[in-house]
Amino acid sequence: MSTITTRGSADGGARTGRRTGAGRPTVGRGRSGPSRSSLTHPPRTGAVLVTPAIVFVAVFVLAPLVFALYISFTNWPLIGPYRFIGLQNYLTLFQDPTFVHAIGYTLLYTAIVTVPILALGYFLAVLVRARRRGSTLLRTVFFLPYVVGLTTLSFMLVLEAQPNSGAVNMVLRWLGITDGSTAWLVNGPLATLLICVLVVWAVSGLTMVLLMSAMQGIPDEVYESAQLEGASWWQTERLITLPMIRSTIALSVIISVIGSLLAFNQFYILTQGGPGTETTTIVNAIYNRGFVNLQLGAATAESIALVVVIAAVTVFQFWALREKD
Repeated sequence: MSTITTRGSADGGARTGRRTGAGRPTVGRGRSGPSRSSLTHPPRTGAVLVTPAIVFVAVFVLAPLVFALYISFTNWPLIGPYRFIGLQNYLTLFQDPTFVHAIGYTLLYTAIVTVPILALGYFLAVLVRARRRGSTLLRTVFFLPYVVGLTTLSFMLVLEAQPNSGAVNMVLRWLGITDGSTAWLVNGPLATLLICVLVVWAVSGLTMVLLMSAMQGIPDEVYESAQLEGASWWQTERLITLPMIRSTIALSVIISVIGSLLAFNQFYILTQGGPGTETTTIVNAIYNRGFVNLQLGAATAESIALVVVIAAVTVFQFWALREKD
């Protein structure tokens, strides 16, 4: 009897197992349908997650951009009625001598500060990239001007560049370079020189951090192999470091160029574009036309033209990087 019961139980279990096995796919699909659906259809979950970001970009980026584009086709006076004038603002874009001069001056300023920022940033990165005692303190000191910001530094320089009382003239007089009464901010070339020195000192810290991070990512074995081959320091930098951080150098240059094309705070605080329009940058010219002359439609057209130029420069830079890689 026990044998029969065991066989029966075994047969029953086998039959039950076969039934369960046969029916498992149907039952499994029914029970695990919702979880599998959520795992095999991530677009729905992804759409829910990115919706806040999409709404934020649409409300605070795309909508203002579309509205600005509309304003550029009008003679919007900021205060009062306006009318649609089509492409007139764009057709007369370069008929404003102040704006044309601002373009040339901004390009000159960009050309002056770009190379020194990269060179000083690279030198500082080489100086602090090694993990030796005191390197952390030096990194903090060199990066501190960028943290303080150009706006604060510009307000400080307004006081320090005053004739007969500022620290700039005091130091130059002590060095025997000037008589200590130079009016830096009312002379176009001198003001440009002072602002360029300020910008190079303030922004090179960011370049240092970017290049230092890239340098620290180079394996030590590469440098050790170069030393075993008898390579000098300059050969190591030229043949190993520079090629391996080329992308970071390009990124630093494009950040510097875009920042220079958008320069506004330091010029507005220190010279307000003067004397006359000698130190007026593109953004200064746009600001004056829109909020001083109340020609917001023309100023918006100039702004959109500047955005297009900066976008073209950025796209070209990324294209150049892709070709080299």
